[in-house]
Amino acid sequence: MAQVTRNVSKWYQGMTAKTPAAAVRGPRGAACKRAAAWRRRTTGRRGAALVELPLILIPLVALWAAIIDFSFGIFLRATLQHAVREGVRYAVTSRTEPNLGHDASIRQVVQRNAMGFLNGTEGASRIHIRYFTPGTLTETQDNSGGNIVEVSVEGYTWSWMAPLLRSNVSPLTITARASDRMEASPGGIPPPRW
Repeated sequence: MAQVTRNVSKWYQGMTAKTPAAAVRGPRGAACKRAAAWRRRTTGRRGAALVELPLILIPLVALWAAIIDFSFGIFLRATLQHAVREGVRYAVTSRTEPNLGHDASIRQVVQRNAMGFLNGTEGASRIHIRYFTPGTLTETQDNSGGNIVEVSVEGYTWSWMAPLLRSNVSPLTITARASDRMEASPGGIPPPRW
């Protein structure tokens, strides 16, 4: 080992800026042949890596996009379900917001709990409030105590963020419903609906 080190150090001695390129390349021998063979083997592999990268990366990115898409759809459904539950909890107490009727107050509570997905008049138009008589479950216009109130978000559509097949991709349609029995109003008089 010491012999090789000494030969290498002798090889570098006497080199100057004017040393010919053939001398700079170093001694020729078995080590150079092995290095040249290794370079020939790895040169072809670099081109293969450029071809393999898109073959792996494209499906991987598509999988990430699908995971994000489905996760967001589940999040959106859970958020709207939470909003209608809060609307029903508010509705059964027969409370109203200042200067609003019972139904408008319920819509406002649902919009407030929907994290901005139901903002504006278009969002408010998707919120439906229905009252049913408890014995027959027929729809009624009466919001008095003992009746069943149903708050729902219907027809909310959401387009996929990254559709893999561009044609025939229909948006996700979400419906969320919640219902409960109305409590008796204070004084026995229900609040005005409108």
